[in-house]
Amino acid sequence: MSLDLTPEQLDRYSRHVIMDEVGPEGQGRLLDARVLCIGAGGLGSPVIQYLAAAGVGTLGIADDDVVERSNLQRQVIHGDPDVGRPKVESAKEFVARQNPDIDVEPHETRVTPDNIEGLLDEYDLVVDGSDNFATRYLVNDACTLAGVPFVHGAILRFEGQMTTFEARSPPEAVGEDGEAADSPVEGGDNGPCYRCLFPEAPEPGTVPDCATAGVLGVLPGTVGCVMATEAVKLVLDHGETLDGRMVFYDAEDMTFREIQVEPRPDCPVCQPGGIESVHEVEYRDTCSIAAD
Repeated sequence: MSLDLTPEQLDRYSRHVIMDEVGPEGQGRLLDARVLCIGAGGLGSPVIQYLAAAGVGTLGIADDDVVERSNLQRQVIHGDPDVGRPKVESAKEFVARQNPDIDVEPHETRVTPDNIEGLLDEYDLVVDGSDNFATRYLVNDACTLAGVPFVHGAILRFEGQMTTFEARSPPEAVGEDGEAADSPVEGGDNGPCYRCLFPEAPEPGTVPDCATAGVLGVLPGTVGCVMATEAVKLVLDHGETLDGRMVFYDAEDMTFREIQVEPRPDCPVCQPGGIESVHEVEYRDTCSIAAD
């Protein structure tokens, strides 16, 4: 753990260092952390910006898209000169200007069942700012099966939602009595996953995306900041995360509503006896998992 902070780091992170809840040890944990950000768009922008500012030492950024002018109304790490460039390149340059401590690992690729397991092997946790259901379900399934914690967020028009799923013992490591078997994964209890709340995606065409329905430009800033906060707390192992809860934010009414997320006994991903690999799922249409 990076406890020997340089004079420049002590200055940069001084407001963290003086906090009892963070201190030099906590800042060292942040500098040693490896976080994978999926998406460098509306939600990824504030996540990347604040994790870099906080001193998260290694940021993986996975995105296969290029910057479009219509992105600039909300994707605040990109600028007009970046139009037409890969988002991962623009994001890497933004972070380099913001904080030279941070090592950015760009992955100019769409996250798929063929590459997600290899990506997860390289990182401590995932922040999912993807903009489509297929990726959200893939991230949930892969992270849950691998015991990797992840933070979820989604936005549309004036509304956003965010939650966190902490690291669990993989389903196969949980005995019939519900107790976790010996596992190197911290956490232990077999809690809920994204599929416990949303077993499958809506039928194609029933839920519009931001390109057709629009999104308030400042909305992803609020949701993304919550996501970044959750990631920092996971790294520090401090405070209560949104694990087991989902928050719905309505910017039009300026209200926050919270619901509990309970494990679904028949969930085919987070409960014993379910799937063992993301290759068992067809991530198209409803992303459903056929019952045996």
